[in-house]
Amino acid sequence: MAEQGTHKPLVGGSNPPSATRPLDELTAAVARGADAVGIPIGTPLLLAVSGGPDSMALLHGAARLGRWRVGVAHLDHGLRPDSAADASFVADAAGALNLPCTIRRADVAALAKDEGRTVEEAGREARYRFLEDVAAADALIATAHTADDSAETILLNLVRGSGLTGARGIPARRGRIVRPLIGERRASLRRALDEAGIAFRLDPTNDQLDAARNRIRHEVMPAVERLNPAAVEALTRFGRLAADDDALLDGIAAAELTRRRTAEGDIDWRDPPARAMGRRVMRLAIGDPAPSLERIDALLSAAEGTRGGLSIQLGGGRSASVRERTIGVR
Repeated sequence: MAEQGTHKPLVGGSNPPSATRPLDELTAAVARGADAVGIPIGTPLLLAVSGGPDSMALLHGAARLGRWRVGVAHLDHGLRPDSAADASFVADAAGALNLPCTIRRADVAALAKDEGRTVEEAGREARYRFLEDVAAADALIATAHTADDSAETILLNLVRGSGLTGARGIPARRGRIVRPLIGERRASLRRALDEAGIAFRLDPTNDQLDAARNRIRHEVMPAVERLNPAAVEALTRFGRLAADDDALLDGIAAAELTRRRTAEGDIDWRDPPARAMGRRVMRLAIGDPAPSLERIDALLSAAEGTRGGLSIQLGGGRSASVRERTIGVR
């Protein structure tokens, strides 16, 4: 059963004087992140609130800051018998702050089965679809990811064999998704919540080690931090550097793709670039979701070979043809 934080939620105006400093810390954390990602004052801001400590820090910091027209959204994944209690908790917390709140339930287990995904992947996709559906057209969507989440993502992607794109970690902003707490540490936010007397929910599935991310969080990160107590800061710095390099290389690849485009929209591959650049050019040409490394390498090998008239399946119903050192993506 999900635990609740040790304190009951405090309604605006009822906080004891001792709660002022930690509330100021939460407000300052959100303000720092909002300035960093460029959230304009007065914009509609939809907060994704799970009820966990990070999202409750975002909720109270954003509400207290008072810069935006804030709304709250919560998706009940239906994975635990008590998940409805989390939804009620979020609705009550939003109501205590006089914020509008949208609650929706999804059968994530069924989605995972239907889509051939892990439950974690299906839940993430369902959550972002829900947020995009609920948010007003001119709104930004704020999630409560922290520096710890980004460091864990970097390690997880590296273990899976990712390139520079995966080494970026979690971006501070992607489209209209903003992450004001991405520079903050999880422990600092939770300490401020406890000191301020703000309640939160703990999801017991986050402790189950059958999920890869949970094993990174509970087993790998503690070991890494024993080697370097500042490992989270070091990993997120690595992620920022990787993001800069990745963006630079994508810009070069985009120019290379434009140069190679034929009048028919195909890609001239008679003078192949270095394989690393070729992969980037093809990823840009094919678009998201990017095909696997194996599929892209098979396509490039075919284009650089002597045979023509070949077709390479790229996944997602997409394919590429190779004819006379020219690549066509369909």
